Amino acid sequence: MRAPSWLPLPVRRTLRVVRRYWRFGLRRFERFSAPVRRAWRRSLQLRVVALTLVASSVLVGAFGWFVADRSAKILLGRAQGEVRASMTNKVNYTEQQLTVFQRTDDTKLPASMNTAVSQLVDGNPSESDGSILSLRATNYRGLRPVTLPDAETSGLVTSDLITPDLIAAVAGSGRADDHGHVADQIRTVKVGGQSTKYLVYGSPVPTSFGHLELYYAVPLTTEDSAANQIRTTVLVTGLALVILLGVVAGLVTRLVVTPVRVAARTAQRLSAGLLDQRMKVDGEDDLALLAAAFNQMAANLQRQIVRLEEMSRLQRRFTSDVSHELRTPLTTVRMAADLIFSEREDFDPAVARSAELLQAELDRFESLLTDLLEISRFDAGFAALDAEHTDLVPIVERVAERLGGLAERVGVEIQLRLPDAPVIAEVDPRRVERVLRNLVGNAVEHGEARPVRVTLAGDEGAVAVTVRDYGVGLKSGEERLVFNRFWRADPSRARQTGGTGLGLSISAEDARLHGGWLEAWGTPGGGAQFRLTLPVRAGDRLVAAPLPLIPRDREQPALESAPEPTEVG
Repeated sequence: MRAPSWLPLPVRRTLRVVRRYWRFGLRRFERFSAPVRRAWRRSLQLRVVALTLVASSVLVGAFGWFVADRSAKILLGRAQGEVRASMTNKVNYTEQQLTVFQRTDDTKLPASMNTAVSQLVDGNPSESDGSILSLRATNYRGLRPVTLPDAETSGLVTSDLITPDLIAAVAGSGRADDHGHVADQIRTVKVGGQSTKYLVYGSPVPTSFGHLELYYAVPLTTEDSAANQIRTTVLVTGLALVILLGVVAGLVTRLVVTPVRVAARTAQRLSAGLLDQRMKVDGEDDLALLAAAFNQMAANLQRQIVRLEEMSRLQRRFTSDVSHELRTPLTTVRMAADLIFSEREDFDPAVARSAELLQAELDRFESLLTDLLEISRFDAGFAALDAEHTDLVPIVERVAERLGGLAERVGVEIQLRLPDAPVIAEVDPRRVERVLRNLVGNAVEHGEARPVRVTLAGDEGAVAVTVRDYGVGLKSGEERLVFNRFWRADPSRARQTGGTGLGLSISAEDARLHGGWLEAWGTPGGGAQFRLTLPVRAGDRLVAAPLPLIPRDREQPALESAPEPTEVG
C-alpha cells in the first residue's frame, strides 16, 4: 500500500523505509517459523500435546491463582482480626490511663503518655517483632507524639507508615463519645534495605479533655512468608501437573497416532502398487479391529484390482487383436469397394448411390480401426513421443486448408489468428496436427454455419491454440464429458465428418503425452472453446497458458452462466 501523496516527502520516505523493514522482518519470521508451522500441520500428536499443555496451563494457572489469592486473604484477615483485637485493648488501656487529666496543659500529661505507651510495649512480648506503637495529639500542638520504638532504634521513618491520610481519617473522626472507630491501611516500606509490608491501624482515644490518636503498625512478615510459600508450592505443583498432563497426553496420543501412521504408510505402499502390504494386528481392542478391517479392505481391493487389471488386459488385448484381425478382411473389402466405386457411373442410380455409401462407411470403418489401435497403444503404455523443434504456424494453416472443403460445404468460415513470427516448440508434429484436426473438425461440425476462430500464441514457457465456435455450445458438466470415448452430446445428431467418437479422447491422450493441457469451455447457445496448451520444451511443467480458456467475446448472459473450465491432461 502506497503512502498518500498529500503527506510530506520525509514522512512518505519514512513510511517506505518502515514498510520495507516490516516486510523484511515478516519474511525472516516466516522463514524461521516454517519448520514449526510444517511440524504443526503434519503432526497430530504435536497439536494434541500443545493444546493439552495450553489448556492445562490456563486451568492450573487460574486454580493456582485462586488458591494463592484466597490463602493470602485468609492470612491477612486473620492478622487483621488479631491486630484489631489488640488495638481495642490498647485503646481501652490508654483511655484508662489518661482520662484522669482534665486539661492538656497539665504538666504530668506528657509523662503519662510516655508511661502508657511504654507499658503497652513492655507488657506485650509480641511487640518485639518490629511492631510500632504511636500515641499522638494532632488537635493539640502542645503535646508531642510518643512513638516506641523510636526511629533510631527501629530504623524506620514513622511518617512512611502513619500517612497524612490516615491521620486525617483518625483525628477528624474522633469525638468524646466515639469509641471504636478504627482506620487501617497496608503500607510497604524499606527496613534494613528490604521491603516490608506493614498493617497500620489508627483509632481515637477519648479522654476528659478531648481525644488523642493511637496508631499501631504490625509487620506482615510472617503472613507474607506464608503466602509466598503457598504461591511457590502452588506454582511448583502446577508446573509438575502441567508437565505430567503433557507427558500423559503424549503417551495417550502416541498409542492412537502410531497405528494411524502405520495405516497411512501401508496405504501409501498400497497406492504405490505394493498390494501385499498389511498392518500388524495386536490384541482385540478398537485399534486391533481397525487394523483387521484395514487388512480386510486391502485384501478386497487387491482382489478387485487384480481382477480389473486382468479384465482390462484382456479387453486391451481383445481390442488390439480384433483391430489387427479386421485389417485383412478390411483390405479385401476395400479393394472390392474401390473397384465398385470406380465403376459406379455404369450402374443404376440406386446401385451407384449404394457404392458411394459403401465407400463412405468403409472410410469411417477404417478410421475407427485406426483410432482403436491408437487407443490400445495408449492403454498398453506403448505410445511414444517423437518430439522435435517445430513451427506450429504451418501446422495450423495446414489443418485449416485440409478442412476447408468441409467448412465450405456446411457454410462455416475458418478464421485464423496467427502471429507473424514463428512459434517454435518441441512437439510431435503428427500428434499436434491430429489434435488440431479433431478440434477444428468438431468446431466446424457444431458451428451452426457460424465462423470458427483458431488462435495461436506463445510465450517463454508454453504455446497455446484455441478453437472457438459459436454453435450449440456445451451444457453445464458436459465440458467434463466431451473427452470420454464415444460420448455424444446429442445422439440423434448426424455427424457431418463421419467421426468415430474417439477423436477427443485420443486428443486428450496426445496432450497428456506432451505434458500439456487440453481444456474445454462452453455455454448453451453461446458456443464452445477448446484450448490446447503445450510446453515449449519437452518435459517442462506447465504453469500458465498464453491464451485464456474463457473467450473475451462471449455475451453477458453466457458470462453469468458459464461453467468452470475443465482441464484434461
